[in-house]
Amino acid sequence: MVNVKGVLGGGACAGLVALLVIPAAPPLQPPEIRFRQTAERAGLNFIFMNDPTPQKYMIEGVPGGVAVFDYDGDGRPDIYFTNGASVPSLEKFDPKFLNRLYRNEGGMKFSDVTAAAGVGGAGYSMGAAAADYDNDGHVDLFVTGVNRNVLYRNLGNGKFEDVTAAAGIRSAVWSAAAGWFDYDRDGLPDLFVVNYLKWSQGLDRFCGKPEIGLRIYCSPSYFEGLPNTLYRNLGNGKFEDVSVKSGVASHPGKGMSVAFADYDSDGWPDAFVTNDTVANSLFRNKGDGTFEEVALNAGVAFDPAGKAISNMGTDFRDYDNDGRPDLIITALSKQTFPLFRNDGNGGFADAGYTSGLSRLSVDASGWCAGFVDLNNDGWKDIFTANSHVNDQVERLESTAYRQANSIFMNLGNGHFSDVSAAAGADFQARRAHRGCAFADFDGDGKLDVVVSALGEPAELWENVSPGREHWIDIQLVGRKSNRDGIGAKIHIGTQVNHMTTATGYASSSHTPVHFGLGTMQQIGTVEIDWPGGRKQVLHNIRADQTLKVVEEF
Repeated sequence: MVNVKGVLGGGACAGLVALLVIPAAPPLQPPEIRFRQTAERAGLNFIFMNDPTPQKYMIEGVPGGVAVFDYDGDGRPDIYFTNGASVPSLEKFDPKFLNRLYRNEGGMKFSDVTAAAGVGGAGYSMGAAAADYDNDGHVDLFVTGVNRNVLYRNLGNGKFEDVTAAAGIRSAVWSAAAGWFDYDRDGLPDLFVVNYLKWSQGLDRFCGKPEIGLRIYCSPSYFEGLPNTLYRNLGNGKFEDVSVKSGVASHPGKGMSVAFADYDSDGWPDAFVTNDTVANSLFRNKGDGTFEEVALNAGVAFDPAGKAISNMGTDFRDYDNDGRPDLIITALSKQTFPLFRNDGNGGFADAGYTSGLSRLSVDASGWCAGFVDLNNDGWKDIFTANSHVNDQVERLESTAYRQANSIFMNLGNGHFSDVSAAAGADFQARRAHRGCAFADFDGDGKLDVVVSALGEPAELWENVSPGREHWIDIQLVGRKSNRDGIGAKIHIGTQVNHMTTATGYASSSHTPVHFGLGTMQQIGTVEIDWPGGRKQVLHNIRADQTLKVVEEF
């Protein structure tokens, strides 16, 4: 890893000629994408135990978040899996229900360090979100669950401390996911908690066909939705619930995931929440501590046909290299995966049909989703972790419960191509996939993927794509901004990406910001827009490295 402080506004290197990193035109033949399943060889023996019952409790079908973060600061990304609990007690009475932390030992090998780290969890866990909330240089972890949320503070010695109560975090409702963002730009990461349904065991009814003894998980339409929760980081180890005064609590939904980006380029981070079978929420940050919900006016509340669908996972990044963050959403089969292109005027346009993604995804049911450049050609592809929610769906519809994951290659011309079948023979494995996270686990410059599955072994997809395209990972260290640099925007040529750890479905990827560079070996200019408006410019940067950039005052 190279440590660079950089040059503000040009500095001594301002006279050097900047090299264009990403070509304006897409490659004529995009590089191939290949994956190899390495979980067993790597020592990842995790199985998500959702403890399914004949009663088909609603909580059993939707968990499975994953978090990737470097918990011990050795430069290698580690993996944390959430896990279920015994039903109906919702307690982790058996070790098989423990959440699990796997330490990356290098060489694509992992070891279970759950007990030593003290992060086995409590209750029926759902999602995870990683960030250094106290700016001490150690990445912390927040875990959501059914009436049980946990905030773990990283002590920096391989151990974590449960500080939930002391921090002022409540656990009163079913929280599906969470994410960190500095909404008030005070340099302290704030916490957005996504709440799902008002649920208890007594509220579950019989859904299905009793005449043939077929019971299925009920639709969310039978349950009341909940408002989300926003905690402001006070900087002293405590958080203040500002859900009401920020305006977030005024817009209840049936939330499943959250993603953050400054979609309107006003310098303030906004939040997008997927809602299951009701309108999505886009919380526009007004910059005064409050938000306005604008999903309908922005064109992202419903699918392109104006319907509320089973919105689940999401990512919020620029896929077409026009400098504006776009949205991908996963949903159930026949609904297609909505793709919304940022029009630059405060709204979004449907790109599902023009890009081909609607046609390619019509038969898939997706949970986790990510805009990630898997072949390093400079264009973000789409990865989705797939499965239907109804484990009896084959008896009712012409679709499958267990499904293979999908890779939609970005062709760079506004279109995507489904290259899943060519990604490798083992990539066709069908499981009840749920959460996913992205990181370069082996340090070869190619992004790998970890995926959880209900009742079956997790998957670790090693990226073995044959191309030799170049890349760079940029690790930000904030000084006036938050330590993680969350919310910072990075420009390289025509590419733009931003630092966020909220990606996918109830999952988190706390990693350096990745750029594929295609054939370019030297980067003329790297421009970083830090939260708060400070700009930092680096010149003539070598490709194929992890570059640590410290924020200049």
